[in-house]
Amino acid sequence: MELNLTFLFLFLFVFLGALALWFYLRQSVLRALEQKAQIEAATMVEQAKAEAQRLLKEQILEAKEERQRVIEDAEKLSLEMRKQQTEAERRLVQKEDSLRNREHSLDQRERSLEHREHQMEKRENLLKLSEQKYQEMIREEQRRIEQAARMSTEEARKMLLKALENDVRHGVTSQMRRIEEEMREQCQNQARQILALAMQRSAVEHVTESCVTVIDLPSEEMKGRIIGREGRNIRALEMATGVDLIIDDTPEAVILSGFDPLRREIARMAIEKLIDDGRIHPARIEEVVAKLQAEMEGRLREFGEQTSFELGIHDLHPEILYLLGKLKFRTSYGQNVLQHSKEVAVLSGLIASQIGANMEVARRAGLIHDIGKAIDREMDGTHTELGIQVARKYKESPEVIHAMEAHHFDVDFKSVEAVLVQVADAISASRPGARREILESYVKRLEKLESIATSFTGVAKAYALQAGREIRVIVESDVVDDEKSYWLAKDLGRRIEAELQYPGQIKVTVIRETRVVEYAR
Repeated sequence: MELNLTFLFLFLFVFLGALALWFYLRQSVLRALEQKAQIEAATMVEQAKAEAQRLLKEQILEAKEERQRVIEDAEKLSLEMRKQQTEAERRLVQKEDSLRNREHSLDQRERSLEHREHQMEKRENLLKLSEQKYQEMIREEQRRIEQAARMSTEEARKMLLKALENDVRHGVTSQMRRIEEEMREQCQNQARQILALAMQRSAVEHVTESCVTVIDLPSEEMKGRIIGREGRNIRALEMATGVDLIIDDTPEAVILSGFDPLRREIARMAIEKLIDDGRIHPARIEEVVAKLQAEMEGRLREFGEQTSFELGIHDLHPEILYLLGKLKFRTSYGQNVLQHSKEVAVLSGLIASQIGANMEVARRAGLIHDIGKAIDREMDGTHTELGIQVARKYKESPEVIHAMEAHHFDVDFKSVEAVLVQVADAISASRPGARREILESYVKRLEKLESIATSFTGVAKAYALQAGREIRVIVESDVVDDEKSYWLAKDLGRRIEAELQYPGQIKVTVIRETRVVEYAR
C-alpha cells in the first residue's frame, strides 16, 4: 500500500511538472507568435510600397536590358562590318557597289538605333509618371479601406493579430491531434510486438481431445481373451468403467469410446494391466478397475505437481495441485483445460516480463484461473465463482484472486496483471483450431443424459454409451425390483424425450443383478 502511494505521489509530481512546463511553453509560443504577427502587420504597408518600387525597377531594368541588347547588337554588327570591310578592301575593285549598299544599310541601322534610344527615354519618363500614379493610388486605396472599414490602421492591425492568433491556435490543435494519433499508433504497434514475442516464445503443447482411445494389443489372440466367453469380459469392463469397448477388424487394437477422458484413462490403464497380468475375467476386471480408481487421486496430484514444476511455481497447496491434475481430463469446447491453463500462465508471465509487471503473480493467476472447472460438474456455481472459493480457501494472494475474478470481465480490472491474464486467456482460446463448440455441446448432452438417469431413486450408476445413442443404468437390486426396473426404463425414456433434443433414438437399458458373496474360512 505504501509503495502504491509512493508511485501515486511520484506520478502526481511528474504530471504537475509536465503540466507547468506545457503551460510555460504554450505562453512562450503565444508571445512569440504575437510578436511575429505585429512585425508582419507592420511590414505589410512597407511591402506594398516595396512592390510598387519593385515594379518600377523591373520596368527600368527591362529598358536598360533592352538598350544593352541593342548596343551589343550594334557592336556585333560593327565588328561584322569591319570584317566585311577588310574583305572588301582586298576585293575593292570587284565589290565597290556592294560596299556602298552596305554603308547605306548601316546608315539606316544607325538612324533606327537613334530612334529606339529616343523611344526608351520616353518610356523611362512614362514609368516615372506610372510610379507616381501608383503611389497615389496606394494612398487613395488605403484611405478608402479606412473609410469603408471605419477603423484606423491600429484597429486593423489588432484585428489582423486576432485572426492570426486564431489561425495559430487552430494549427497547434491540429498538430496536437496528429501527435496523439501517432502516439496511439506507436503504442498499438508496441503492444502487437510484445504479444507476438510472447506467443513466439510460448512452447505449450496442444492436443485436440477426442472421444476415443486406441489400445494396441500384443496379438490378435488377446482380442478373444478380452471379449471373454459370450462377451462377459466386455460387459464387465463396460459396467465397471462406463466406457464403450469397440472391437472391430482393426488388427491388434481395441477402441475405447466415451466422452469422459477420466473414464477412458481408467479403462485404458485397466486393460493394459489385465494384458500384462494375463488373468482376464469379470472378478479380476472389477478388482483392477476399483484399484485404479483409488490410485487415480494420487496420479492426479502427480500431474498437478509436474505442471507446477514445469512453470516454476513451487508453493501451491496440495489440494490445488490435485485439482490441476483433474484439469488434465477436462475439456472446454474441445480444448484441454490443463494445457490451456499452462499456455495462459506462460503467456501472462512472458508479457509481464516485457512490460515490467509482476511476472510471478501473472503466471500464478494464469495457471489457476480456470481451477473451478475441475469441480464445476460436481458443485453449483460458475467455474469462476468456484475457483475463487478454492483460491480463498487455500490462502492465495489478493492479487491472484482478483486476476481470477476479472478474467471474464465479472469485475473491473484493478491491476495490470489481471489485464494480462485476460489477454492471455483470449489469445489461447482464440487460437485457430484450439476450441470446437460442437464437441462441447455433444459432451454437455451426454452429461445431461447421465444426470437425468441418476436423478431416479435406486440408480447406482448411469453411463452414456454409443455416442449418446444408449444409456445404461445400473440399479441397486435391494431397492429396485424387476417390476420397478421395467417402469424405471419407461419413465426414463419419457423424461429423456421431454428434456433433451437428439438425432435418431436413444436406447435405455436398465441392469439389475443380484450378487451374493461369501467366504469359506
